[in-house]
Amino acid sequence: MQTANPVLSSTTFDTFSGYANWSQTMTVGGTVGKTAVLLGCALLTAAWTWSRGVVVNPAIAMPYLIVGGIVGFILAMVTTFKMSWAPVTAPLYALAEGFVLGGLSALVESQYPGIALQAVAMTFGTLACMLMAYQSGLIRATERFKLGVVAATGAIFLVYLLNWLLSLFGFHGMNVLSGNGLIGIGVSVVIVIVAALNLILDFDLIEKGSQSGAPKYMEWYGAFALMVTLIWLYIEILRLLSKLRSRK
Repeated sequence: MQTANPVLSSTTFDTFSGYANWSQTMTVGGTVGKTAVLLGCALLTAAWTWSRGVVVNPAIAMPYLIVGGIVGFILAMVTTFKMSWAPVTAPLYALAEGFVLGGLSALVESQYPGIALQAVAMTFGTLACMLMAYQSGLIRATERFKLGVVAATGAIFLVYLLNWLLSLFGFHGMNVLSGNGLIGIGVSVVIVIVAALNLILDFDLIEKGSQSGAPKYMEWYGAFALMVTLIWLYIEILRLLSKLRSRK
């Protein structure tokens, strides 16, 4: 594994090595353009859901959040196993996740006004910083770096999974994940950093994918994979900001 992204691995582009039709191959620029389209789709449905939840009633956002999450998960699975469908399923996934992000943001916004805009600004700011750091060579995706980020991401996933399993049986011994104490905030800061560093691994694999001669539709898949990391990053930033705001 060269990335902790569940939909993007070191073997994703292996089957496309030496792809014959060089006039229709994946490029970094094309992937960037497709990512912008997916971001636009997500922002469209997120803004609509957020406005209804904030202006009308936060409870209205909950059905959109639940349905969007289910549909988004299904589309993510379909895209992962049918990469050639990505030009269609990736935009649909972005639209579905927009409902999730908008609904979640509306619920948190009702408690802490202004937090959604802060989280969006921090997410795009982090994306820009990570991209500049990668392009300038300030942060290099070495094997040791990849191993560390993948291990940290795997540990976070296991902690979240264990916390969820314990909650099913009524145990709440891991409230540190949601607590607003210094330890809880510190944990959220670490998770945000790990999520941001995952962007470096995604950039590296997308660049390698463009060099492997992958077909054009893989631009959509690369953009979809990047969206998965960005959505995780936004949710973790929103969680961190809510902890900080709850201490005031």
